[in-house]
Amino acid sequence: MALNIVLIEPEIPNNTGNIGRLALATDSRLHLVKPFGFEIDDKRLKRAGLDYWQHLEVIYYDNVDAFFRINSDKKMAFLSSHGTKSHWDIEFEDDLFLVFGKESVGLSKDITEKHKAHLFKIPMYSDNIRSLNLANAVSIITYEGLRQLNL
Repeated sequence: MALNIVLIEPEIPNNTGNIGRLALATDSRLHLVKPFGFEIDDKRLKRAGLDYWQHLEVIYYDNVDAFFRINSDKKMAFLSSHGTKSHWDIEFEDDLFLVFGKESVGLSKDITEKHKAHLFKIPMYSDNIRSLNLANAVSIITYEGLRQLNL
């Protein structure tokens, strides 16, 4: 297992389905933290994930507190447009948790404040954009991690 992709309170089923497909393609584990903005059996989720979802390792959490309690001993990198360090500064290692927030607001202020030392962003070179699509951001980070790990 290379990496862990964590989606905290994802809202858009198509993004989650595409990220699930990416997780399977990269031999990564997907962690989904409730509440979701959709039902897990949503047809849009299944359409985006196609028939791959059944092969994917997905771990579900009832809430963000449960996620952090269960994984308190894990190394994590938090991705946010509010980060001050570039994603190129992430020290990737096998089993690293890559934590992403929900599409509408990203990671909560509570999470970003508690994890400032491990808060990273993907550089954007235009002042006319606030953030990238979640599925695109997860793809960028996951493949950069695999590149650095030489997988």
